[in-house]
Amino acid sequence: MNQTLVELLQLLFLLLILLALVRPLGSFMARVYQGERNLFLPLLAPVERLIYRSCGVQPDEEMGWKRYAAAMLFFNLVLFAGLFVLLMTQHLLPLNPRQMPSFSWQLALNTAVSFITNTNWQNYAGEQAVSYLTQMVGLTVHNFVSAATGMAIVIALIRGFARRRSDTIGNFWVDLTRGILYILLPLSLVAAILLVSQGVIQNFSPYKTVPLLQASQNSQGLAVESVTIPMGPVASQESIKLVGTNGGGVFNANSAHPFENPTPLSNFAEILLILLIPASLTYTFGLMVGNTRQGWMLLGVMLFLWLLCFSVLQGVEQAGNPLVAKLGVVGGNLEGKETRFGMVASNLFTVTTTATSCGAVNSMHDSLTPIGGMIPLSLILLGEIVFGGVGSGLYSMLAFAIIAVFVSGLMIGRTPEYLGKKIEVQEMWLSIITILIAGVVVLILSGIAMITPSAVASMANPGAHGLSEVLYGIASMANNNGSAFAGLNGNVPFYNLLGALAMTIGRYIPAVAVLAMAGSLAEKKYIPPSLGTLPTDKLPFAIWLCLVILIVGALNFFPALALGPIVEHMTMRG
Repeated sequence: MNQTLVELLQLLFLLLILLALVRPLGSFMARVYQGERNLFLPLLAPVERLIYRSCGVQPDEEMGWKRYAAAMLFFNLVLFAGLFVLLMTQHLLPLNPRQMPSFSWQLALNTAVSFITNTNWQNYAGEQAVSYLTQMVGLTVHNFVSAATGMAIVIALIRGFARRRSDTIGNFWVDLTRGILYILLPLSLVAAILLVSQGVIQNFSPYKTVPLLQASQNSQGLAVESVTIPMGPVASQESIKLVGTNGGGVFNANSAHPFENPTPLSNFAEILLILLIPASLTYTFGLMVGNTRQGWMLLGVMLFLWLLCFSVLQGVEQAGNPLVAKLGVVGGNLEGKETRFGMVASNLFTVTTTATSCGAVNSMHDSLTPIGGMIPLSLILLGEIVFGGVGSGLYSMLAFAIIAVFVSGLMIGRTPEYLGKKIEVQEMWLSIITILIAGVVVLILSGIAMITPSAVASMANPGAHGLSEVLYGIASMANNNGSAFAGLNGNVPFYNLLGALAMTIGRYIPAVAVLAMAGSLAEKKYIPPSLGTLPTDKLPFAIWLCLVILIVGALNFFPALALGPIVEHMTMRG
């Protein structure tokens, strides 16, 4: 059987498993956040109560949106301070067998912001910079908390749609605790066991120095007789990196490293784990608002855009580079692909990690053809609403749905209502802020980078490809993705400080806007559907929503894409 056909069958198998898991996991998450009985309640309820007592939390006391947002921001600020101090002092702390030095303050600032915002942008090589203690207590803990924060925010928004005449949207501390305790921890434990079974390492051993069977020479012409193999607690970090759509790898090569992603089965599982919670949250949304068709409609839009992007990427990469073909090389563009798994699996991982806010990679995005590279770049620029990060993807998609409802209502003269709530000017402004703030930041900061000498000096490639590298890097930070196009040296003061600003704005301004929208919606009365209500759970609205997403993306980013990957493609073809 043709190798590509076998790999495409894996895609079909992935879709079937994902769709089979959406309903049970989505139902489970709805029960967790609504405080109903669930599978783990008898075991974990005492732990949950102990956490509340220890922290002085009143679980029955609900919050308005301002108090909810203040709690979220305060908690994230405390986490940032703790991680910043840890990075600056790791050389003084235990579990550091390689004697890793402390970070510079600019790199520590960038990294601390990166992990509290669920971005996990890494301007360092993990195996050369981070101690075991920092990996576990610092980065892994923040992977759980940042993911749970995004989930709490979208649950608050869902309550805004579901409640009537209410001035509260839940309790942040309760939502955060339940998200970690009942959802992220069990899933991560199962994922870690699965990954260990495939060969992902989990230990505290010192790095191993192994003699080579045959000595070689390095780039300086010196003889190399041994190689150092990194060790560490990888599986525990890898599992939450995927389940929480975090993306920060223990090793610099991320999921292209055999200790993080050893086998085709582990690669398949990692793609599934990235998609699992974002896809299932659509069903959670449908259950909590009392109309599961709404959730299936959103999931259908996400799947369509995801498959569309994969099809384009697979097509252009399979066609290859005509300049390379002239040299007699056939078989598509295999440069930078993960040859252990094949082109389809590499392209599927690329689309998945940029459709979500995960940022884990198993191949080199910088080696994609120009149009191929434009696909992951475009997915990031759209705000990763195609599944997106846990929580953040769904609330961004709901902001697009509100805009689609409002515009369609103006066009056909129907009342702009969504899920029984009248959409007015306030909701429109908050939706626009949610969708556009990161894109505006990307365009402004990319322009600043292109006229700053120190930023230009960090580019490994000139011309259109260099612009694509800068645009991708800043877009990845501002949209909290974390993957890199490569070819750009980010560990310089300019990008460390600029990136920290981009990640902060890209995460917290939309988050606060969403919570404000949740508060506004919760206060509105419910309007029963009528002949003047636009049905939002049917195919026509799904098509309209797709068009709105694509039109907004094109209006915002086509000029930048035209100067980058499109010009590079035309140059290649010419």
